[in-house]
Amino acid sequence: QVQLQQSGGGLVQPGGSLKLSCAASGRTFDNYVVGWFRQAPGKEREYLGVVSWSGNSTLYAAYVKGRFTISRDNAKNTVFLQMNDLKPEDTAVYYCAAGLGIQPAHPAAYDYWGQGTQVAVSS
Repeated sequence: QVQLQQSGGGLVQPGGSLKLSCAASGRTFDNYVVGWFRQAPGKEREYLGVVSWSGNSTLYAAYVKGRFTISRDNAKNTVFLQMNDLKPEDTAVYYCAAGLGIQPAHPAAYDYWGQGTQVAVSS
């Protein structure tokens, strides 16, 4: 079992930045890729990007590429989502998830999920 504890989030003005954290505990975290998703009210869970087990490789959805950056620190069992130039449409609950990396854009590919953290972008 891997437990994922998220932190960060909150209210930010348009154009602002936030950094979310996803800390893992339990069994070895190193073997898992970690993806980030978000879900706005009334919408399906949306893929944002994924980081490899080593942290050397990342992939992003087109609609966040250049604004969002995923990184990981395996020594601290933590993955980060840095979000810049936030827009009102980025408002959602954000989730991290750990899985084996097969079809990383699909929520069903992940075995473990964080509890979610709310991000609200508003002036």
